[in-house]
Amino acid sequence: MDNVSKLPVNQEIPRLRRVLGLWDLVFYGIVLIQPIAAIGLFGIASKVSHGHMVTTLLIAMVGMGLTALSYGRMAALFPSAGSAYTYVGKGLNSHLGFLAGWVMFLDYLIIPIINTVYGSLTLVRLMPSVPFVIWVTLFVFIITLLNLRGIRTSARSNEILLAVMCFVIGIFIVLAINYILHKQGWIGLLSFKPFYDPATFNFGAVMTATSFAALTYIGFDGVTTLAEDVINPKRNMLLAPLLVCVFTGLFSGLQIYLAQQVWPDYNTFVNPETAFYDVSARVGGKLLFNAVAVILFVACLGSGLAGQVGAARLLFAMGRDGVVPKKLFSHLHAKSATPTYNIIFIGILTLAGSLVLSYQGAAELLNFGAFLAFMGVNIATFRQFLFLRPPGEIRNYMVDAVLPLLGFLVCFFIWISLPTPAKVMGGIWLLTGLIYLFIMTRGFKQKPVLLDFKDV
Repeated sequence: MDNVSKLPVNQEIPRLRRVLGLWDLVFYGIVLIQPIAAIGLFGIASKVSHGHMVTTLLIAMVGMGLTALSYGRMAALFPSAGSAYTYVGKGLNSHLGFLAGWVMFLDYLIIPIINTVYGSLTLVRLMPSVPFVIWVTLFVFIITLLNLRGIRTSARSNEILLAVMCFVIGIFIVLAINYILHKQGWIGLLSFKPFYDPATFNFGAVMTATSFAALTYIGFDGVTTLAEDVINPKRNMLLAPLLVCVFTGLFSGLQIYLAQQVWPDYNTFVNPETAFYDVSARVGGKLLFNAVAVILFVACLGSGLAGQVGAARLLFAMGRDGVVPKKLFSHLHAKSATPTYNIIFIGILTLAGSLVLSYQGAAELLNFGAFLAFMGVNIATFRQFLFLRPPGEIRNYMVDAVLPLLGFLVCFFIWISLPTPAKVMGGIWLLTGLIYLFIMTRGFKQKPVLLDFKDV
């Protein structure tokens, strides 16, 4: 007798309500990534790539698109997981899964630093008389205080911010097109130079810049956390992450294409980190300069808040599960039920990291962890669908083998193109995790405790 027949007549088997369609997922992914993600990278990526940032975005889009397919397939197969560490753990090996989670943890620590540095650089451009170190200290103090008080940004406020971002960027696009037509005519508007300029093109420089500009796409995998709520998950979980990556690549590419045509001489940026502000001022004056700066600062503040509390909650989960010392990291405040010790600890790390790391250095270190995880998911997908399929299921060698291997290779070339400092710091972090894993599992003889990213 099966389990259904054993249930009382009036008791139903609990089932999840699948209510989200494809475009719900795509919109959610766009909110996570933010449609202005590339403009903070514009000055540095343009300089490093010798004026070919659009090309870097398209190369990264290929790698991210192929990886998105792998994420979507694994999410449909393991709908309750939603994290690279779980996909790697299930598709390859639990020890490798732990290491994937370990490098993801590095990213959680770096995200508040990136937002603090860029938010503070923005404030320096708006009020240059106040030193950078003061802005960093105030920024970290504010997000730490807000998180200690349990204040969160709501879904509604994120939607409003997204609408404002799109409005401001829409104005920039219109004014930039008008500026280029006025100064250069149709030849300037339809130029191929932002993609390939034979006078300055260098493949090594483009790949190095790609390893930085790929930050534009970080967050697309968040779509997979909704796998249990999706209508027709096998189809929609496959398409949604891919469409998010394609939209991000094309829309970001349009913004950067216009910016490069408005300001073609990438060697004349006064402040490469905030160069897009100067481009905005060139096409729209002080008003557009301020509007772009304000939306970027607000975005950094929101992401900094979410990033800090996410890292603190992950530390709490690790403490609760015994991955890190339980007494310290599993503490919750009696009234607010917030991990106050962890929030303060992450605040101190964020302050120190923001004063030591540059914006570019922090972004490249984040990409070190992210692309290791992406490579792991691609290889896990390859093994899961090519070798671990149930007997009798038909294999599609293009989808099951070629595409995930291509995704792995593109991500590998982006990862290997990271500058040496990022690889050294990231390598030290990875080695630390490997040593810790060796000790914790008594020489890899036991299964590790997996990091819990579900509620972060």
